[in-house]
Amino acid sequence: MRVDPSQKKLIFLVNPISGTRPKADLADLVKQTAERFKSQAIVLPTVASGDYSFVRQRIEEEAYTDVIICGGDGTVNNVMSDLRDLDIHFGIVPCGSGNGLAYCAGIPKNPQKAIELAFTGKARYIDAFLVNEQFACMLCGLGFDAKVAHDFAQQPGRGLLTYTQQTIKNYFTATTYHFEMVVEEHVIQTDAFFISVANSNQFGNQFTIAPKASLNDGLLDIVVVPKMNKAILPFALMQQVRTGQLTSALEEQTGTIQYFQTAKIQIRNKDLAPLHIDGEPKESLETLNIRILPRCVQLIQPI
Repeated sequence: MRVDPSQKKLIFLVNPISGTRPKADLADLVKQTAERFKSQAIVLPTVASGDYSFVRQRIEEEAYTDVIICGGDGTVNNVMSDLRDLDIHFGIVPCGSGNGLAYCAGIPKNPQKAIELAFTGKARYIDAFLVNEQFACMLCGLGFDAKVAHDFAQQPGRGLLTYTQQTIKNYFTATTYHFEMVVEEHVIQTDAFFISVANSNQFGNQFTIAPKASLNDGLLDIVVVPKMNKAILPFALMQQVRTGQLTSALEEQTGTIQYFQTAKIQIRNKDLAPLHIDGEPKESLETLNIRILPRCVQLIQPI
């Protein structure tokens, strides 16, 4: 729902190390915008531990209504995961390397416009999902893209250029992994470069791997990129990005990308392919039980 900006009390959580953009002026922008809309707003730092009990206390004792996350998808994940049980609205000022959830929701890349949207936008429920018991708001990946995420996390620099370099580097050494997917009690065997489980239609940086994905349809979009000639792989991915068409989960797909929707899936990861959740590297798991969390949080979006 949309709320009169003057009735809002906002906490802006700023991650000082996300992405490549300087954050020094964000506090001033927040203060100026809050004054313009006659709202109350404070700026606090994010914490690496993901423990936002200090924010929870401020919300409960001082009746803050909105938490605005200034960071990337990993920061968004941490904050939403810890505070999603509260009756508050979340907003995003995209400051990360990918910003997939923000871009899927139509939130502006420009910091000033994104801050203004936090005061003037409309909160709508969006889905999230669980990977075993780990919270995910946007995307989970196994295989190639997760290997890139693991390598990216080890680099001293951030940003799109660094991510692109790691993607190209890993492309030439990429191997397939054997997976078993259990969907609707059917077991599907596949050898794949990667499997993406998407709630958002974004990988990040406006790159769309699951073009039919919606933040509020109660479904997960599953994209399986199977073993194929690497000379063909880039063209298959480009076709998926442009016009990816949904198929049946149980339909035989030989040498072509499989794309289907489901509310839950089990993935058996016998080869212990690398794993990422919302772009953050995670410990590989042999069995992943993944299920949608419908209407999980309220996200401020353009009207």
